[in-house]
Amino acid sequence: MTFLGVDIGTSSSKGVLVAPDGRVLATAVRSHEVSRPFPGHVEMSADVWWDEFRSIAAELTAGSADPVTAVGVSGMGPCVVLTDDANVPLRPAILYGVDTRATAEIAALTEELGGAEAILARCGSVLSTQAVGPKLAWVAAHEPSVWARARRLFMPASWLAYRLTGNYVLDHHSASQCTPLYAPDDLDWYRPWTSVVAPDLELPPLAWPADIAGLTRTEVAGIPAGVPVITGTIDAWTEAVSVDAQNPGDLMLMYGTTMFLVATVDRPVATPSMWGTVGAYPGSRNLAGGMATSGALTTWLRDLGGTTYETLLAEAEASGPGARGLLMLPYFAGERTPLMDPDARGVIAGLTLSHTRGDLYRAALEATALGVRHNVETMRAAGAAIERVVAVGGGTRGGLWTRIVSDVTGLTQVVPAVTVGAAYGAAYLAARTTTGADIAAWNPPAETITPDAALRPGYDELYELYRELYPATRGVAHTLASRARRLALPEERT
Repeated sequence: MTFLGVDIGTSSSKGVLVAPDGRVLATAVRSHEVSRPFPGHVEMSADVWWDEFRSIAAELTAGSADPVTAVGVSGMGPCVVLTDDANVPLRPAILYGVDTRATAEIAALTEELGGAEAILARCGSVLSTQAVGPKLAWVAAHEPSVWARARRLFMPASWLAYRLTGNYVLDHHSASQCTPLYAPDDLDWYRPWTSVVAPDLELPPLAWPADIAGLTRTEVAGIPAGVPVITGTIDAWTEAVSVDAQNPGDLMLMYGTTMFLVATVDRPVATPSMWGTVGAYPGSRNLAGGMATSGALTTWLRDLGGTTYETLLAEAEASGPGARGLLMLPYFAGERTPLMDPDARGVIAGLTLSHTRGDLYRAALEATALGVRHNVETMRAAGAAIERVVAVGGGTRGGLWTRIVSDVTGLTQVVPAVTVGAAYGAAYLAARTTTGADIAAWNPPAETITPDAALRPGYDELYELYRELYPATRGVAHTLASRARRLALPEERT
């Protein structure tokens, strides 16, 4: 008996094969790149997701003598995959909030639906680059031939579940990020607004992430026919499940290509600068935030420097707190929460000829930590109690990044024994549904990171400067973003 979990991420797909006691028996990774055909456009072919799922599953099952007894799926989101009535994708998937193309549609839909306050009250979130509705409106406006043929809406997890089982289904959490199409209080599509935004789409039936979407139709990549496949959900929520961070007062902090935060609350909490959603489990609610870059920024610096993460981490450690006078805004792909500003841009302030790449790398790590602090303060101001912070993701390895985050925010972080992330959470949900597995037994805490109180005054000062730097440079950043669009986009695509 084994459980297979596969997660489709922004920069790679990951898979794990897990024993009934939670031990990771094998892992597999397939790296990929997103497509950025125009400024603000971030896309990927759904064919990549299915091809990588099959490749990962074949590798993991080939090395195992025990059959796969349940499959878990997960993926980045919310994404938009539109298919025709034969379930053939009509265009590449439009990715989540890192794709910022639909700013005009956000403004138009907000006005048409009665304003931001009305949408927030109904949906738990305002319209932003994270929301599905404006992306659908963008396709309708700019690709009318595609929109005329569009019949169904998929995301990475639901696409894998469909390819495996033939069933069209979406989980409630993913639906709650389809603003303004879903009403969290009703746990259903909100028909008065779906008729405005997506009148001709057959929206999927809804289930919970751990519900069984169906059984595998045939043998595929070493998975027998007749194996249960869970419905799955968006990766950050599967990551939160993987580290047992879905109880009121918990905050899951995901160190990935983007930094993501999921706070579990005991009642609905809403604020225009964050995302209010339903949770991974029935009856749960979350307040969530996401930065547009974190790991993506460190990868960019690694590639520019032509070196390794290990070297950069050592150089950043030597640089010391404050990066020898540097301060960075990490808005290299705009910013999601709490700014909700797709035209924000990265800034490196304080540069001199004496600064090194280690200083730059340190400043990038500190910038993401400052962004986490901004998000956490916003969540608390909205009414979310944050009592326990659990860190997960590839960025937890090495120690420096997590230490910087604790020092900057003052938060103690728990790092569990397994930080594989969403693929592990997907495998757990499959095991939970089919065998009653307990994540607390699967993945106990392994390390606690406490903030260094001696560093707090310096980081408090840096945080004040960080909060001042964005409004001081916002006008220039917006002008440059507009200029970049004029230079790069044909008139009909602006």
